[in-house]
Amino acid sequence: MTRVAIVDDNQDLRQGLEIIIGEHTDEFEFLAAFPDAESACKKIPEMKPDVVLMDINLPGMSGIDCLKQLRTKVPDTDVIMLTVFADDNTVFDSLCAGAAGYLTKNAAPEQIIDALREVRDGGAPMSARIARMVVSSFKIPAAPTNQLTDREKEVLEELCKGKSYKMVADALSITHDTVRHHIKNIYKKLEVHSVSEAILKTMKQKII
Repeated sequence: MTRVAIVDDNQDLRQGLEIIIGEHTDEFEFLAAFPDAESACKKIPEMKPDVVLMDINLPGMSGIDCLKQLRTKVPDTDVIMLTVFADDNTVFDSLCAGAAGYLTKNAAPEQIIDALREVRDGGAPMSARIARMVVSSFKIPAAPTNQLTDREKEVLEELCKGKSYKMVADALSITHDTVRHHIKNIYKKLEVHSVSEAILKTMKQKII
């Protein structure tokens, strides 16, 4: 059972997300919803949810600053940014802060549920618009001998599209264990420890 919390100052949206999550009680448990970052930073570490749906433009402390605090207090909790913002700097700042995924607020209910599943399965979900933005920022330089292999780049690019390990395996016609093997090598070469860190480093260094 994946335990979910929500941080958003829009009451209608909070209630809507609670209903969406409540319709899938066989997979998800709704824990709590918070209207501001301050209360979320205080209560979420006690609850230890598996996933938090986090708005960015909150009254007082921003969602990104809240994310930074949660990363230190509950490092095993994944945070998906759910926001109206879709510009390069906001996406980049969210990934820098450790966001596990990034969805715009016009995401359909099924997209939100799919995003929760993807995070649970090790993916980094992004809406189509965000994924295109990330992928379009890539350049493919002549790779030095100590860089990623072509297959590792393919795996990393699929991860940057927000796909889970299983979806990457299906897209590249390889096994789930092979994906894990490539990801282990990617982490080692890039000196990172998570999908979001790998995506961030890819964006910063134009690795693929």
